[in-house]
Amino acid sequence: MGDDSEWMKLPIDQKCEHKLWKARLNGYEEALKLFQKIDDEKSPEWSKYLGLIKKFVTDSNAVAQLKGLEAALAYVENAHVAGKTTGEVASGVVNKVFNQPKARAKELGLDICLMYIEIEKGEAVQEELLKGLDNKNPKIIVACIETLRKALSEFGSKIISLKPIIKVLPKLFESREKAVRDEAKLLAVEIYRWIRDALRPPLQNINSVQLKELEEEWVKVSSVAPKQTRFLRSQQELKAKFEQQQAVGGDADGGGDDEEEAVPQVDAYELLEAVEILSKLPKDFYEKIEAKKWQERKEALEAVELLVKNPKLESGDYADLVKVLKKVVGKDTNVMLVALAAKCLAGLATGLRKKFGQYAGHVVPTILEKFKEKKPQVVQALQEAIDAIFLTTTLQNISEDVLAVMDNKNPTIKQQTSLFIARSFRHCTPSTLPKSLLKPFCAALLKHINDSAPEVRDAGFEALGTALKVAGEKAVNPFLADVDKLKLDRIKECAEKVELVYGKKTGGTEKKEGKPITGKTPTLSGAGGDKETKDAATKPGLLKKAPAVKSGGPPKKGKPAAAAGMGGAGAKGKKGPETKEIFESELSIEVCEEKAAAVLPASCIQQLDSGNWKERLACMEEFQKAVELMERSEMPCQALVRMLAKKPGWKETNFQVMQMKLHIVALIAQKGNFSKTSAQVVLDGLVDKVGDVKCGSNAKEAMTAIAEACQLPWTAEQVVAMAFSQKNPKNQSETLNWLSNAIKEFGFSGLNVKAFISNVKTALAATNPAVRTSAITLLGVMYLYMGPPLRMFFEDEKPALLSQIDAEFEKMQGQTAPTPTRGISRHSGGGGDDGEEEEQEDVGNDVVDLLPRTDIGDKITAELVSKIGDKNWKIRKEGLDEVTSIINDAKFIQPNIGELPAALKSRLNDSNKILVQQTLSILQQLATAMGPNIKQHVKNLGIPVITVLGDSKNNVRAAALATVNAWAEQTGMKEWLEGEDLAEELKKENPFLRQELLGWLAEKLPTLRSVPSDLLLCVPHLYSCLEDRNGDVRKKAQDALPFFMMHLGFEKMAKATSKLKPTSKDQVLAMLEKAKANMPAKPAPPAKASSRVVGGAAPAKFQPASALAEDSGSNTMESKPDPKKAKAGGTSSKAKGVQGKKVLSKPNLKEDDDKSGPIFIIVPNGKEQRMKDEKGLKVLKWNFTTPRDEYIEQLKTQMSSCVAKWLQDEMFHADFQHHNKALAVMIEHLESEKDGVISCLDLILKWLTLRFFDTNTSVLMKALEYLKLLFNLLSQEEYHLTENEASSFIPYLILKVGEPKDVIRKDVRAILNRMCLIYPASKMFTFIMEGTKSKNSKQRAECLEELGCLVESYGMNVCQPTPGKALKEMATHIGDRDNTVRNAALNTIVTVYNVHGDQVFKLIGNLSEKDMSMLEERIKRSAKRPSAAPVRQAEEKPQRTQNISANASMLRKGPAEDMSSKLNQNRNMGSHSETTHTVPREFQLDLDEIENDNGTVRCEMPALVQHKLDDIFEPVLIPEPKIRAVSPHFDDMHSNTASTINFVISQVASGDINTSIQALAQIDEVLRQEDKAEAMSGHIDQFLIATFMQLRLIYNTHMADEKLDKDEIVKLYSCIIGSMISLFQIESLAREASTGVLKDLMHGLITLMLDSRVEDIEEGEQVIRSVNLLVVKVLEKSDQTNILSALLVLLQDSLLATASSPKFSELVMKCLWRMVRLLPETINSINLDRILLDIHIFMKVFPKEKLKQCKSEFPIRTLKTLLHTLCKLKGPKILDHLTMIDNKNESELEAHLCRVMKHSMDQTGSKADKDTEKGASRTEEKASKAKVNDILAEIFKKIGSKENTKEGLAELYEYKKKYSDADIEPFLKNSSQFFQSYVERGLRLIETEREGKGRIAASTGISPQMEGTCVPASTHTVSSSIGNTNGEEVGPSVYLERLKILRQRCGLDNAKQEDRPPLTSLLSKPALPTVASSTDMLHSKLSQLRESREQYQHLDLDSNQTHSSGIGTTLASPSSAAANIDDLKKRLERIKSSRK
Repeated sequence: MGDDSEWMKLPIDQKCEHKLWKARLNGYEEALKLFQKIDDEKSPEWSKYLGLIKKFVTDSNAVAQLKGLEAALAYVENAHVAGKTTGEVASGVVNKVFNQPKARAKELGLDICLMYIEIEKGEAVQEELLKGLDNKNPKIIVACIETLRKALSEFGSKIISLKPIIKVLPKLFESREKAVRDEAKLLAVEIYRWIRDALRPPLQNINSVQLKELEEEWVKVSSVAPKQTRFLRSQQELKAKFEQQQAVGGDADGGGDDEEEAVPQVDAYELLEAVEILSKLPKDFYEKIEAKKWQERKEALEAVELLVKNPKLESGDYADLVKVLKKVVGKDTNVMLVALAAKCLAGLATGLRKKFGQYAGHVVPTILEKFKEKKPQVVQALQEAIDAIFLTTTLQNISEDVLAVMDNKNPTIKQQTSLFIARSFRHCTPSTLPKSLLKPFCAALLKHINDSAPEVRDAGFEALGTALKVAGEKAVNPFLADVDKLKLDRIKECAEKVELVYGKKTGGTEKKEGKPITGKTPTLSGAGGDKETKDAATKPGLLKKAPAVKSGGPPKKGKPAAAAGMGGAGAKGKKGPETKEIFESELSIEVCEEKAAAVLPASCIQQLDSGNWKERLACMEEFQKAVELMERSEMPCQALVRMLAKKPGWKETNFQVMQMKLHIVALIAQKGNFSKTSAQVVLDGLVDKVGDVKCGSNAKEAMTAIAEACQLPWTAEQVVAMAFSQKNPKNQSETLNWLSNAIKEFGFSGLNVKAFISNVKTALAATNPAVRTSAITLLGVMYLYMGPPLRMFFEDEKPALLSQIDAEFEKMQGQTAPTPTRGISRHSGGGGDDGEEEEQEDVGNDVVDLLPRTDIGDKITAELVSKIGDKNWKIRKEGLDEVTSIINDAKFIQPNIGELPAALKSRLNDSNKILVQQTLSILQQLATAMGPNIKQHVKNLGIPVITVLGDSKNNVRAAALATVNAWAEQTGMKEWLEGEDLAEELKKENPFLRQELLGWLAEKLPTLRSVPSDLLLCVPHLYSCLEDRNGDVRKKAQDALPFFMMHLGFEKMAKATSKLKPTSKDQVLAMLEKAKANMPAKPAPPAKASSRVVGGAAPAKFQPASALAEDSGSNTMESKPDPKKAKAGGTSSKAKGVQGKKVLSKPNLKEDDDKSGPIFIIVPNGKEQRMKDEKGLKVLKWNFTTPRDEYIEQLKTQMSSCVAKWLQDEMFHADFQHHNKALAVMIEHLESEKDGVISCLDLILKWLTLRFFDTNTSVLMKALEYLKLLFNLLSQEEYHLTENEASSFIPYLILKVGEPKDVIRKDVRAILNRMCLIYPASKMFTFIMEGTKSKNSKQRAECLEELGCLVESYGMNVCQPTPGKALKEMATHIGDRDNTVRNAALNTIVTVYNVHGDQVFKLIGNLSEKDMSMLEERIKRSAKRPSAAPVRQAEEKPQRTQNISANASMLRKGPAEDMSSKLNQNRNMGSHSETTHTVPREFQLDLDEIENDNGTVRCEMPALVQHKLDDIFEPVLIPEPKIRAVSPHFDDMHSNTASTINFVISQVASGDINTSIQALAQIDEVLRQEDKAEAMSGHIDQFLIATFMQLRLIYNTHMADEKLDKDEIVKLYSCIIGSMISLFQIESLAREASTGVLKDLMHGLITLMLDSRVEDIEEGEQVIRSVNLLVVKVLEKSDQTNILSALLVLLQDSLLATASSPKFSELVMKCLWRMVRLLPETINSINLDRILLDIHIFMKVFPKEKLKQCKSEFPIRTLKTLLHTLCKLKGPKILDHLTMIDNKNESELEAHLCRVMKHSMDQTGSKADKDTEKGASRTEEKASKAKVNDILAEIFKKIGSKENTKEGLAELYEYKKKYSDADIEPFLKNSSQFFQSYVERGLRLIETEREGKGRIAASTGISPQMEGTCVPASTHTVSSSIGNTNGEEVGPSVYLERLKILRQRCGLDNAKQEDRPPLTSLLSKPALPTVASSTDMLHSKLSQLRESREQYQHLDLDSNQTHSSGIGTTLASPSSAAANIDDLKKRLERIKSSRK
């Protein structure tokens, strides 16, 4: 027992595997209990047993096995994972259980199998059971058969697939074992229960005795259809229903039967094996069949008859056989043989089914014509043949042939054709019998029911009755409108007798539809149908006007009566009265008078024909009143119009009376039930008056009203006919004009184009030019609806006329036909799809039908056919040439082309490829020429063209593809997809064929709304293509996969994998899963609802966009669909898109790309899926040195699902211009399709990387432009690049930073800058670091620069992987062989040094001595860089680097980048020479700025700059200054206030409203307390930037956010406005705001004032009032120069921006006006030079002419007022303030000022300087002050430089000599004694020298260019030394000079200071705001010199900040560096102390 106890302790699952059977038995028992206990089917417990269940059933111990089986059954029943075990367990049951002797074991095995079927695993179980039938053990076979039988009887034939079982049945009957045979018999009986007679054919070859036994058994089978009694898990509802019925004991539901039967009905044929008979034909068959003796012919036919008895035939080329049989039927004189041949044809059709369809078209006409035979057996054989043939094709395909025979004179033919139609109709359903087919058939049958022969009439009634029964009254009644009552009753009687046959072919599904569909039809529009009636009546013969009137009438007339809601002919009940009402018979004049008298006042009737026109007029007025008051139902329209027509009627001479009369006609037509009878009374008169000058418009109005009442088609036809039957050209031209207009208003539907065209031709030939013009205009309107085919009717016109017509068509090109506005209400009830279908097809068909088609059948002679088949290729070519010319001559041909198809088909596999191509082009031509009728040739000619797609030559394949597309365009796709032909083609293992065909399908399938089920036949071959050896085939198959799935569904596709090998199956399933994710949605059908709204008349193009895509596609009748027009929807009305007969519409995407839709389609999870694929290496990783083809192909594939097809074609075009187009489109759609762009971003970026490898610069530039816009958009959307996107894009972008072209490099850098907003800078760092390893030195240099920018903006944290490693890497480049790279590396490291201090040296590690010394030198120089930037450096570094880096911090901080670009631009405006920009980074120490800038520090990164200074100068001893304390605003490192403020300000711009509000509250509090407000100094710009960023955020984001409470926003607004008002009340702070910031602030505030959304908020008004107040404060308190400048720039921007509203500019101008009003008080504090520069720039952008073109005159007035005021206030001196304008001659401004100052001009020239005594005017002194100053400055500059000192002195001497009164005092005042004495000494020396030698040198003359080199410096940088700009090293003397100034300013004693006049008297100028913001304009030094002289002496010490400026002019040789540093240090200390 020891053993026992051991295994007892084991867990259950281990017991089940134990080697002791007892242990296993115990395990199974416990497992069984466990399985019954677990409630949760998803419990993890189940998974433990997954691997064990097979062992349960295959246990070697019989006792244990029984228990195991019970446990396994419980497992399968309860576990959700059981399905995974199906295969192995079922196989175990078959092999190890079914052979057990115990009945119980077998029973359990069978139950397990059935349970697996119940849990949806039927296929796998059936597969195992069928394998079991091959087992040698008969016991197993019997058990398997029994299981199958049981499964079938319980689950039914829907779940158990019968085909494989029936295949093996005959073999089972041959078994030697009786038990097997008996069991097989039982199975056969069970199968018979389900599929009845379908089982007979497959079993016809078994032993006759067995067959007899079977027959006996079958007879006993109950005739009640069997029912499923056991249900799958997914069929629980069915189960419940079934149980309920069982309980009630009721009979089964009919639906069930039908469903069950549906399956086998198809199977009957499917179950058979196909037999190949072509090879079995007698060898001499074709000779015999042509033999003279009829017996030989009979023998041949009998041989065929025997072969075609096989119920299923192998597909093959039966063309020749059919041809000879057809010949016998048509031509043989022996009627017996005719019958025999007909039987053969019937057999072929039955055996081939759909595969026979391609021959149907040839045979049908022959058979129908042979019905002239009277012999019953012949007739019967022909009937059988044609019925069998009908089942192989569709009524649509043979309708042409059948209709052609309907008009035959022979009554028997007519009778038999009608009977055939009746029989055919029975096989149809409402969907396969659409109106487009009913129309022609009904029209033809109506003739038959009026035939003289009774048998023809009867047949006609039967056919119409069948149609009525099938399609429902709603559809058919419109066509029976004028059938009299008796005949109508007869038709209805026939309809009741008809029994619809849903025969073998259509299966039961349609039977189910039968009932509901008839009920449903009323939703299909009657409106559509009515139009067709019209056509049906008019097409057969135009002369039959009368019937046209009658037939078109009824349905239309009913509409108004049916209150516009009832469609068409309405319900049966309505029919009678409606007909009567519309067809008013003509009333006699007496009756009319009576009726009229009843409703009109007596006086009115009497005065109608009065001789006095006034009485007639009065009568008309009464008449009108009466009509206006009448009810619709009471109005006797005909009587009233006849009264109007009564003498004098339309001959009325008084125009007033006539106008009223015409108006009344219009009223009656609008208000009454106006019939065509009434219309005919008046139309003639109306047409007569239409050309009348006074009454014409009234006549047209009346005609339009009648057209609404009686339909435009009828009215127009009448009117045009009447107009052309009279001679008056005015009437003719006006009628045509009316018609042009009416067509636009009513739409084109139902118009009889043919009638118009003949009249238009008459009009075109008219002598009167007005008539011709009107005709051409009408053609233009018709062209809108008909497109190019219209021109074909006029090709024989004279060239001159034709060119006029072409010009008119050209005008219409690309326009869309307008939406019909009239005639809609009448149709609205018609709604539904049909309305639209009708519409489209109506016009489409019309145009196609109208084209005069030639019958070329007789030209296709036997001789021509034999030529085409000749052995000699040249003769074959001749034959083909002849065919080409025949088709060319005919232009449009009828479908009958005789023997041509067979001949051409054989040429498609001609050995001579040239002939193959020629044949293809003929076929293409044929498609165009034959139009949609080419359908019938798809099978016999279209499919062979597809075979040609497998040709090895590329050009042949291309030609074949073009041909297939041309055909598909005419036929739609249904014909191609039906049957097995495509599957057969795919089956061929030809890689070319496969890839072309799959590519074609991938293009066509997505456009279809539904496809024939036969598409499923292609799936197995598609799967084999997925694993094809050829990569292209695999790729194409993958591309096509989603589109197959879109139509077939994932389930069907997955099911189809069951036949694959397991390995393949897994692969394919994985691909299916992937395709499922990318599966596009099916194109939506034209939405019913919308079509109802628009009304039945709406042409297709007005359907919702979704429908547009498909519907506009097919361009049925066009030779070359013009993509432009298609795009505009012009052709869509003709498109045969939704004809009922085709459930699918088929846009030809290639030609007809509708470019209106979105260009990026959002595929849910598409991007994620792509990333997964890339991660899982399912696709290539985007990583290459140059892009290989496979990358491009892969991208193309990925794009196909999410980029519009037409755009993709552009993107991957070989020609770069197409890439440019694509980029232009993408730029255009960027804003409107943000989401789409983001969803495809990875693909877009990848595509752009491909463009980086193009050599074309224009594409590259365009790509970069797109990228800039794209990244701006992404940063606005706050999108973050994914790793995948970044890694597949950034490295390639960085390659471009090394481009030789500057522009490109600049763009790339800008893009890199923007990228940091959407991708972490630290990650960018690594990519850029990689870029430094490039071989391209430019790239290395630029990357190093960029790294510097990153470090500068984001600090050391960006350095990846660690700062140490990164710096070491950078430092290696200091030793680079390229100079620019070395410099870039040095600069970058210096940047790091500025951020990080001395630690840099540690991080860099060991550098070579040379490198280290270079670096140290550079670091030293960076300290004194601002004073002297070496020119050399300037050349190395283009100025833009500084701009970029200066703004880098701005750029990186968020959406300020748009601002920064403006800042840059502002900055550059002021700078005219580039030298100041040369210092390549912000790490220069701009002392000048600091000196002038009492306390305001750059707001971007206040902390860094100052800290560095201290570090740099650490070792130097600081001399004691007199004032010691340190200003908190300057040295941020030593104060927390500043950093706190920085932090709070940064929160103001927060995206979180509360954070922002709190920050604003804190700042507001600081500002309100006087003592603390000062702390904000230096942070004003920073605060304002944060504020307007917040304003922008609210405007763009918060306001648009529905979820946000608007009160929150108001609160935020009031905080912002409140704190800014507080700020702008403190003048000293307000003046710190710089121009750029003020500009953006004003922009934000004005935008807010104009935001209509704010007004809609409750307290919005209040907000806007506060903003008003704030704006006033800003204008008054800011620094006046800055605000004026800001407003001017803002005005300029707003006038330039097209998007900006005129309101915006207006408000900016109002602000400017306010500023002008303030000018008198503020003029002295304004820097006029700068304002005039702004005005100059403004006038340059907007010259006077351009300003005058502005919509408003305000801008020009504003400008004039401003200038005028300035002139008034400043007088002539204003001309001296033009210093900052570099080229005054170009400036309009100077001229303008001169004009204003005209009177005082003469004084200005000679005004002597105030400071000189000599005031006399001198003629020589032509130079204006400005000039003098410039010249002097230039001279002093020279004196100050080392090289040019002598030259400068000489010039000064000359100058003094020439202008003896010139005052050089100011230039000397400020300089040191040494310098002054040096100058004086120099002058004396020259004087003695010259006089001594008696030689006067000619003056060197100062060239004007030199003016240009004056050095701009910031306005505030007044005290920068003049000499800086020469790029020399500057010695300490300069600093000494500066120091003196500083000392003086700070109250320290300067030696000899008292001796001089106070500095300020000479140099002061109005105090200026002192904000060193990046937006300040740069000035030249000289402007300050001049100001020092000319401006009023004015000292503004308001803000405890002393502004004074000094000009140090001393320059001397450089002294030691230590001295410099010392000097600097002292200055700094002074600065600090002065700040207190």
